[in-house]
Amino acid sequence: MAVRMTILSRTSFFHCKTLSPTFIRLISGFPFLSQEPYLQEISPEASPLPPNPSSGSPFYQENWRNPSVGSAALGGHSLVPVGFDHSSARIMAFSQTLDLASLMSVFADWMLSQRWSDLKQLFEFWIRSLDASGKPNRPDVNLYNHYLRANLMMGASAGELLDLVAQMQEYEISPNTASYNLVLKAMYQAREYEAAAKLLDRMLLTGCMPDDESYNLVIGLLLLKNQIDSALKYLEMLLKSGFMLSSSVFTEYVQSCVSTGKLDTLALIIEKCKTTDQNKALSPTWKLCNYIADVAMQADHSKLAFFALEFLARWIARGENARPPILLSVDEGLVASALATAGRTFDSTLIDASWSILKRSLRQKRAPNPETYLAKIYAYSSLGNLQRAFSTLNELETTYGNSEDVDNELFSPFTSLCSLVTACCKNGFSTLDSVYVQLENLSNSDPPYKSVAALNCVVLGCANIWDLDRAYETFEAIAEKIGLTPDIHSYNALMCAFGKVKKTSEACKVFEHLVSLGVKPNATTYTLLVDAHLANRDPKAALLVIDEMVDAGFTPSKEMLKKVRRRCSRELDVDSDERLQSRVHQFGYMMGGEGRRELLYNLNYGSNY
Repeated sequence: MAVRMTILSRTSFFHCKTLSPTFIRLISGFPFLSQEPYLQEISPEASPLPPNPSSGSPFYQENWRNPSVGSAALGGHSLVPVGFDHSSARIMAFSQTLDLASLMSVFADWMLSQRWSDLKQLFEFWIRSLDASGKPNRPDVNLYNHYLRANLMMGASAGELLDLVAQMQEYEISPNTASYNLVLKAMYQAREYEAAAKLLDRMLLTGCMPDDESYNLVIGLLLLKNQIDSALKYLEMLLKSGFMLSSSVFTEYVQSCVSTGKLDTLALIIEKCKTTDQNKALSPTWKLCNYIADVAMQADHSKLAFFALEFLARWIARGENARPPILLSVDEGLVASALATAGRTFDSTLIDASWSILKRSLRQKRAPNPETYLAKIYAYSSLGNLQRAFSTLNELETTYGNSEDVDNELFSPFTSLCSLVTACCKNGFSTLDSVYVQLENLSNSDPPYKSVAALNCVVLGCANIWDLDRAYETFEAIAEKIGLTPDIHSYNALMCAFGKVKKTSEACKVFEHLVSLGVKPNATTYTLLVDAHLANRDPKAALLVIDEMVDAGFTPSKEMLKKVRRRCSRELDVDSDERLQSRVHQFGYMMGGEGRRELLYNLNYGSNY
């Protein structure tokens, strides 16, 4: 009831105040505000301030006026060490006394003594210090590269170095080739070949041109991972840019190509290196050169074999110029193999290089071996250079013609000089006539050149083309025109000519004639007689010749006995076949079957189907 009376009393008081004309109050206690709309005046735009001149160091964003901040602030940047000791305090105090030039001098001294940890700390404290003008120190790219090297030598990973390179932008520094090379070294140590190749490509795209160290690091790393094709791409870029390939990378590349059989690629790179002044002196080790030559000759790669011999010649020259001199010599068997390779590949340059390096290795202390001369004759004969081939034969005769220790088969046209015989009859009688005419002219020159071995090659060449008349005439010219005495090889060549045209009786008369002259037959003589009788389908006479051959102290070959057995089978001569079997058991031969040959022999080649 009391509350109700209070409300009524307040209401009546309000009404009284409202109705009183002398006390009029406004609703708002503020002055009157006009509600009419009007346009806002646009003031002219203020001109901007110039850019902040404080740049070149990320520490401008911090309290750079008080560089001696607490350890919490020091740990806020990756370049600042966390925690201090007494040595760190000394380095920090020392860093505040150095400018850029003096700091570079200190770095040079500390790098010689390999104080990498101190160098790293000094740089990190120095960039927090103020210079003479009271601003944070600003490093240049060379100084920063010393810092990168210190991190690399302390075992920083490639990723960490890349992060440090990225932070160079905060100091308004652009990384140069040396900066990226330090990262490539870290990748090389970690064997990150894919990342290294990508970084090198990035350098090319960004305009930071790689140098020879960049290419050598990437190429060497790719070769360690057997990425030969990728290494070849960067190797060609290196040579095209005119940079120098390191000898270790070159040797490693050679080994990789040889081991994987990429001989053509290796020859191409060696040829490109020879065309540049910076890389033409590159050479593998002596042992590796011999290995390259061996592999190249087995693969009949004449160009690579020539390069290998050229490397060996360089080593010989270096040894001779050394003090004291080191006399290196190439194995003569390697030279003989090179000459054989030259003959198979028809490479005259390889012949000259092989003979030149052999002469330099022998140093006129002895003559080359007969096998080397024969290899040279084979090479020139394959090339069709008969003049050089007969000239080499003359050297062989001059050196070993009167030697008693030489085998009689050395000058045989059937074995040792077979390649020369083949070259003489390559174009038929025209080449044979030309060779004979030249030999006849040389016999009348001053000094005269007379060679029974050379004329024997012509006689056998005529026999090989079934030209009995030329063979007989050349045989007679040995004694009548040239003034020499035919040897056993001359008579064998004449017997071969008669046997090829199935004149067995004449071949037997030649045999009787040489025996009557006191010329001792050899194994080839009996073999030719057996072949003549077999061509005449007379296995019994062939067996008689074999008996004489055995009595003379020679052993018939397995191939000869197979020919006789084959003829006995086709002539249905059982008695001769039994006699032959006794000879086969006597010499312990395993003859094998003749099923496939008999199958071909019994084929019906008629036209009746």
